Amino acid sequence: MKEINWKHEILDFLKTLGICFLIIFVLTRFFIRPVNVNQNSMYPTILDKSFGVSNVFSVKALHDVNRFDIVVINLEDGKNLIKRVVGLPNETISFKNDTLYIDGQPVEENFFNEEYRKEEIQKYGYFTENMEPITLGPDEVFCVGDNRPYSRDSRDYGPFKESQIMSKGLFVITPLDRFGGVK
Repeated sequence: MKEINWKHEILDFLKTLGICFLIIFVLTRFFIRPVNVNQNSMYPTILDKSFGVSNVFSVKALHDVNRFDIVVINLEDGKNLIKRVVGLPNETISFKNDTLYIDGQPVEENFFNEEYRKEEIQKYGYFTENMEPITLGPDEVFCVGDNRPYSRDSRDYGPFKESQIMSKGLFVITPLDRFGGVK
């Protein structure tokens, strides 16, 4: 019978554990971020209690955030929000009669589930409340939820700094019937 060298086994285990932590740190810091959805503000695009991963690399390394991207925003209190970018730096944003206006021009938001939107308009008389124009600074974005009547977003918090955007996009892992990327 071969005798086990416990000291060697423990060191080998600690080395493996250290390498795993390093790989996880590098992946979550520079490439992907795990995302737990604990809100209905993006319904029906993203369901409450969904889990997925979001792209860190394109935000941090490439600074690639575009209009209508879904982003993960870090608030000052450490909480994260999942919202959609509608306004980019130096633009003037407003909402009137359920229409998004950018620099005074109407912009079509063709990502909505129109059936759901119509139901909410019948229920409340509007989907997006009217909002006076807000001009964004050179490092600010305006983000809102897809579930406008139930979303706390830039209409409540004000514009977000680009530095608050942690990642963009979401590849849903669970629930399995929603598996895949969302737009």
